[in-house]
Amino acid sequence: MVKLIEWDTAKHLRNEEEIVDYLEVAFEDGDPKLIARALGDAARARGMLATARKTKLDRAGLYRSLSKNGDPKLSTVSKVVHSLGYRLALAKA
Repeated sequence: MVKLIEWDTAKHLRNEEEIVDYLEVAFEDGDPKLIARALGDAARARGMLATARKTKLDRAGLYRSLSKNGDPKLSTVSKVVHSLGYRLALAKA
């Protein structure tokens, strides 16, 4: 019997370049659930406790909002993006 393990992307985002590449792909795709999940992965790669402190949001709430079943508010997305050192910007498609 083959034993499968759950993939944890956050454990494989080893440096800033990998994090930004990962986030860019998620934002280019445009799927809100994918974007939320990617932000969650990036936040966990950096440390969710640090992200919670920077955003002044509850750590458990961040885990929920940025999970595969999460649906974060735009204000949460904006705060997490800023806590990671980025900003949201509008660009013509």
